[in-house]
Amino acid sequence: MDIRSIVMGLAFALMWSSAFTSARIIVAEAPPMMSLSLRFLLSGGIGVVLALFMGQTWKLSRAQWKGVIVFGICQNALYLGLNFIAMQTIEASLASIIASTMPLLVALAGWLIFQDKLRPMGYAGLVAGIFGVALIMGSRFQGNVDLFGLLLCGVGALSLAIATLSMRGASSGGNFMMIVGLQMLVGSIVLVGPAVALETWDVVWNVRLVTAFLYTTLVPGLAATLVWFYLVDRIGAVRASTYHFLNPFFGVAVAAWILSESLGSLDIIGVVIIAAGILAVQLSKAR
Repeated sequence: MDIRSIVMGLAFALMWSSAFTSARIIVAEAPPMMSLSLRFLLSGGIGVVLALFMGQTWKLSRAQWKGVIVFGICQNALYLGLNFIAMQTIEASLASIIASTMPLLVALAGWLIFQDKLRPMGYAGLVAGIFGVALIMGSRFQGNVDLFGLLLCGVGALSLAIATLSMRGASSGGNFMMIVGLQMLVGSIVLVGPAVALETWDVVWNVRLVTAFLYTTLVPGLAATLVWFYLVDRIGAVRASTYHFLNPFFGVAVAAWILSESLGSLDIIGVVIIAAGILAVQLSKAR
């Protein structure tokens, strides 16, 4: 693996993980679903325009439209929507740890449902990941963690895993950025109804909120997507996915740095175990 690929992988993991911290800032000052719907509208619009400039088209196949709708609902509306709501009461570090278990959930479901075969390293990684999550949850339950927020994060990670499994083998057909942009627009449309019905547009405008919103829209929303696309094109999906093992590290590190969230020794040990489990699972898939 060359230096450029390593830099791209590190950049993707950092941008993806930092989204939880910026989301935590946003939901402290603005309604979560309205904020996320607006974020998707902007990110999706920019993504579609970029795709057109890249020569891509929105004349998609039936399978591609399926991917747009499934991921627009499961990844954007459910996964991110539930996380935004949860982070009103759940710390960004904990939300990022739960979300980072998605590769483990995909591997576990693939083994149980589709009879995917794993190497011994893969099975060991699943066991380690589950143990790491249990260790962190056990330490947090001793505090004042909000169980409903925790449940929302778990359902969100599960919905993303289901979406990933439902699109196994699907191809973007060269329209990757267009599909991503349309997925975001689908997420915006799905969220706007519940947002209008359940939320009040009560916003505390300040520099911190505007900065976090712009960062979330442009960096995790678009830049991370572009970097991931080029990384997969350069080294392949399986090898690129190994960088997910860095997400727990970066997620808690950014939250501790920006938001001053505290981390206990069991949290740190659990993060290390989860990261090792994700890495083992991903490496077991490599040929």
